[in-house]
Amino acid sequence: MSKELAWWTKTTIYQIYPRSFQDSTGDGIGDIQGIISRLDYIQELGIETIWFSPFFDSPQGDYGYDVRDYFNIAPEYGTLEDVEELIEVIHKRGMRVLFDLVMNHTSIEHEWFVDSRSSRDNPKRDWYIWRDGRGSRPPNNWKAIPGGSGWHYDDRTGQYYYASFLPFQPDLNFRNPEVKAAMFEVARYWLDKGVDGFRLDIFHSIYKDKDFRDNPLSWRFVPNKDKAGYFQRWKYNINLRETQELAVDLRNYVDRIAREPLLLGELNGDHKTIKGYLGENLDGLNLVFLWELLKVEPNAQFFRDVIQRFERYYPPPYLPVYVFGNHDRRRMLSNLGGDHRLAKLMALIQLTVRGVPVIYYGEEIGMLDGDFPAKLALDPIGQRFRWVPKFLLKALDLSVNRDGCRTPMQWDSSVNAGFSTGNIGRPWLPVGENFKDINVSRQQEDEKSLLNTYRSLLKLRKSSRALIEGTLELIEDNINIGLLSYLRRYNEEEFLILINFGGKAYSYKNKTTCSHFVFGLGIEKSGETKELIIPGHGGLILRN
Repeated sequence: MSKELAWWTKTTIYQIYPRSFQDSTGDGIGDIQGIISRLDYIQELGIETIWFSPFFDSPQGDYGYDVRDYFNIAPEYGTLEDVEELIEVIHKRGMRVLFDLVMNHTSIEHEWFVDSRSSRDNPKRDWYIWRDGRGSRPPNNWKAIPGGSGWHYDDRTGQYYYASFLPFQPDLNFRNPEVKAAMFEVARYWLDKGVDGFRLDIFHSIYKDKDFRDNPLSWRFVPNKDKAGYFQRWKYNINLRETQELAVDLRNYVDRIAREPLLLGELNGDHKTIKGYLGENLDGLNLVFLWELLKVEPNAQFFRDVIQRFERYYPPPYLPVYVFGNHDRRRMLSNLGGDHRLAKLMALIQLTVRGVPVIYYGEEIGMLDGDFPAKLALDPIGQRFRWVPKFLLKALDLSVNRDGCRTPMQWDSSVNAGFSTGNIGRPWLPVGENFKDINVSRQQEDEKSLLNTYRSLLKLRKSSRALIEGTLELIEDNINIGLLSYLRRYNEEEFLILINFGGKAYSYKNKTTCSHFVFGLGIEKSGETKELIIPGHGGLILRN
């Protein structure tokens, strides 16, 4: 008898940005009770796992990714009791819970850092990364991920501290075993409360070179989409071997606490590098995000290349993660020019390929980015670029203000799109201007809507072992046309998926045993025929 696969190999993940999902108090900020009130919707959509961006206690400088207290909840979101209720009611529905765990850094207001910066001989001093400067210059040339030096001078003790992201997010020093033990204890605390795993924020940045060597000033150019060599400029402060070893240590630790907890890593690097975090014996992180679909090219060749690459680097029992958007990047439909036909094709691919799909809230109804100038940004990254003219950012295709992809969920056509009905204040970000046309309520009533496309595909995926566990085989006999075609197989079960990115219909000669219509986009039904016509921007699933 074959071993039953872990739950996370078969799941679908839905990311909620709590501040923007549902406001239950009328203060304009989404909260825990608001999320609880919308669980029926998420379950009916067909989602099995919910990933929550942080709602830990925080000054909200980076809206939760600057944690002040890992064991308490920011009051604008609710209480610890609210979160315990959230975990309980999600589990009662047979669903899973992922928390966002920020291990790389804390808030500058965390008590650990307050102690650390108080004096050079404080017991917590070595919990963070402190160094003397080189004369009037920082200790080395390490940059922060958003740009600029990662080193920040502190007048109190006359040294620099390092922050991989923003100045108010100082990095923890994992070379101190006390720090590692303290962060592992955070994981234990939430696993004991029933959390099913963690999305690990900028996990690749945790360890830095112990000798603090300067990074190379340039990087090799390698003309392929694996982008090998790009990260040479981060050689000594990203993707160190010790961080990959930490992935194995963390996995070993959490596996002793909970049954099949999921560790999902946010990483950057070429595929060979990030695959290293999964462990030589599949004993590291369970899954890693793959970013090649955050800016898609809606054509068959693009997806053939991506699928081939994912299958090459992550063959069974590895699993690729298919994700089109998140809280840091432009929304999928904005990248597709607002074309719902293409968005349906993206859903068809994401929910029928071999891998774990991650859906960003609002993606299922085709929410677009809000158009916010950097000069008005609430996002601290956007604030850094507030001096850059809007026309220049557009010309350079730079999306520097993350406010745009974080606007409130569009539930209906009422005031504030149903996100907030109180009179205390306006939503923390303006709702999308198109909320009366693009919202859940309107799409629920339309059988052909994007929302119902997701629902149908999620239902089909749940009912089929071939779509969850089966092999994937790209069909190459249509390589020269705008049609993407592949087979999913599990034992005797077989599915043929056909996706037409072009504007004109394509004729397809079906040489497989699949002949029974299961799902169609632009196709109402299909008989048992070997000559198939796939309409422009259409798709078809046949089963044997």
